[in-house]
Amino acid sequence: MQTDNHLARSIEQSGRKAAYDASSKKLLAHKIVLAMILKGCVQEFMAYPLSEIADYYIEGIPQVMTAGVHKDETNSEQIRGLSSEDPSTTEGIVKYDIRFSAIVPQNQGHMEMIVNIESQQEFDPGYPLLKRAIYYCSRLISSQYGSEFTHARYGQIKKVYSIWICSRPDPLHQNTITRYRMREEPLIGHVQEDIRHYDLLQAIIVGLGDPSSQTTNDTLAFLETLLSDKRSPAQKKRILEENFGIRMTDEMEKEVKTMSSLSYGIWKEAFEEGQEQGELRKAQEIALNLYRMGFSIDQIAKAVNFSEKAVKEWLAEPVGVN
Repeated sequence: MQTDNHLARSIEQSGRKAAYDASSKKLLAHKIVLAMILKGCVQEFMAYPLSEIADYYIEGIPQVMTAGVHKDETNSEQIRGLSSEDPSTTEGIVKYDIRFSAIVPQNQGHMEMIVNIESQQEFDPGYPLLKRAIYYCSRLISSQYGSEFTHARYGQIKKVYSIWICSRPDPLHQNTITRYRMREEPLIGHVQEDIRHYDLLQAIIVGLGDPSSQTTNDTLAFLETLLSDKRSPAQKKRILEENFGIRMTDEMEKEVKTMSSLSYGIWKEAFEEGQEQGELRKAQEIALNLYRMGFSIDQIAKAVNFSEKAVKEWLAEPVGVN
């Protein structure tokens, strides 16, 4: 019976985590959020105002978990936001979290690019994350054949970005934004090619930190606040308005509340599993995180299955609760 209960709880927890992950992707796909990511990570946008990027330079409606990554999961219509799955594909489908087209004014005409955003929880999933990011860049280029260019018209290939938002990186990568790209390096002679002919793909790894850390970078601080599981929806809304001048839309607020609710359930389930192993310290850690998110002492006590008196005693020293 205990094994059955553990399996049922694991299935339920997996469902909550999947729902949490889906909500975070929807939240990241809002144009004002994408604009903040572009301004902080993509060189072509760094000089432009945030509102201008959101209103004028992100084209159409970003695709969220609809465009396939591998060859047999894409077709010639995918860039334009139409059907992106090959009906012959029956298993192992891998999809981009978010993909969209963006356009940047240049000295001569406009420059159009394709951008992929990935929300990554595990920084070390069992393989080098950077290699996967580079593979995604390669697929974003090769999949343009038949939709953005045909035959030998390689001059029409659009530049691509794959940007990975890592919410739980290792300590070395916390509060960092790192870019990987192609560069010209003459070995013999002094040839200088037009940078637009080879600067066609960039992988960018964004490592978030603790939302309470005092980072001076707006993009990091914004994302750390938005995706934090240690802040309440009201706290997030206030910080976005006061620190970044961004007002949450009703849809954004809905996703933030959904994530908060799911996070509460995930913390509670993690405690229940830990309780079976006698992990009192885990209960105290969960209580502190829930308190920082704005949950009441009564709610926390019910979540960790301890008395309100015990919870107050745990919180008294670190947060000054009496």
